[in-house]
Amino acid sequence: MPERERILVVDDAPDALELVERNLVAHGYKVFTANAVPEAIRVLDNTSVDLVITDLKMPKVSGLDLVQHVRQNLKDTGIMMITGYPTIQGAVTAVKSGAQEYLTKPFTDDELLSAVRRVLDLLQARRNAQVAPPEPPSSMAGLVGESQLMRDVFQTISKAASTPATVLIIGESGTGKELAARAIHYNSDRASAPFVPVNCGSIPENLLESELFGHVKGAFTGASESRAGFFQTADGGTIFLDEISDTSLAMQAKLLRVLQDGEIYMVGSSRPREVDVRVLAATNKDLRTLIKNRVFREDLFFRLHVITISMPPLREREDDVLLLSSHFAAKFAEELGRLAPRFSDEALQVLRNYHWPGNVRELENLIQRLVVMTEADVIEVPDLPSMMRFSLGREAGLDRTLAEVEAEHIRNVLASVGGNKTRAAEILGIDRKTLREKLKLHESKRG
Repeated sequence: MPERERILVVDDAPDALELVERNLVAHGYKVFTANAVPEAIRVLDNTSVDLVITDLKMPKVSGLDLVQHVRQNLKDTGIMMITGYPTIQGAVTAVKSGAQEYLTKPFTDDELLSAVRRVLDLLQARRNAQVAPPEPPSSMAGLVGESQLMRDVFQTISKAASTPATVLIIGESGTGKELAARAIHYNSDRASAPFVPVNCGSIPENLLESELFGHVKGAFTGASESRAGFFQTADGGTIFLDEISDTSLAMQAKLLRVLQDGEIYMVGSSRPREVDVRVLAATNKDLRTLIKNRVFREDLFFRLHVITISMPPLREREDDVLLLSSHFAAKFAEELGRLAPRFSDEALQVLRNYHWPGNVRELENLIQRLVVMTEADVIEVPDLPSMMRFSLGREAGLDRTLAEVEAEHIRNVLASVGGNKTRAAEILGIDRKTLREKLKLHESKRG
């Protein structure tokens, strides 16, 4: 059984103390009680506690004094305040003093338990982010994660690595598709042979065949000598075909032949060459939709997705955001020869709530920038990009037009990738030309 979370409840009213204690115990928590601040401090001196729940107004020494004591003496304890005398000033004072939740009496069982869970979840997230080792236990070839989604990915990678089967890796840009491919290769019996990554979308169509399969001397103008392609380079190892959805139907037919026969034809040659290459492929597009639109071959799809790995977007891995933040902070701080900064609770909450359109790649770039640019030991909310800060407490803005929402989203995505229009277009699911047209249109409306 996992160790139960420990909570200290402090209230001078016996009935209120008993009610809170009974509800918490019924839900599996280990509960200690105190009816005054001096007694609470004695408990804290002798017992490790995860959360302190304290009444605000008590005789002689108030709950605010206890909050201050906890904040100054206990780094790893959450604080929640309850009171029967609610005022705005009281809430502001409690939060400024260090309380993470503020409840007014009378409150329901659900309100109490929800507030307790929020504080404990934030405490656990802070622990993960601040004490996690640079290379967390759940990691594989650079992939880091403790969430169930990533544990499932690691399990599938391990199974895929133990077989020679073709693997299709799907997921949004920046989710770590190439890292997953590397993990498969370096955990397979081909680990000592080459791993050759190829971004099919970045090579012009008229050059892709030559780049993949090589060419013989005189095959085309400028071919002054024979040259091997990526498949020959990867012989005995693994080739990773990223963004395979960007290839033409003609190229897809040639790739299908390689998968079926284990042979390639160099450009300009009529003689096949055998290659022993394991093929891993990836895409950020829905191949089934492309098949329906007749721009991707169904037979190639079936050859590719013998095993499929789906890389989850970062917005679905809230707890991993904090683990990754700590991992990247340690990594970049070590490169600079300095201690890794820690994150304030508020900064961690912002990172956790952000939607991360650029996924892990965006987070990594952000943490690198923060480590380089922030001189303080603690990263606070003002250190984060404005698009994150301004989202705090912002209304939904349902009075805005669709064009205004689109323009804001495009600006946010561009900012998240440092103005890289190619990356922004990938995240938005449009081509660069369309992105340029939209930017021009929105700029003209602003002007």
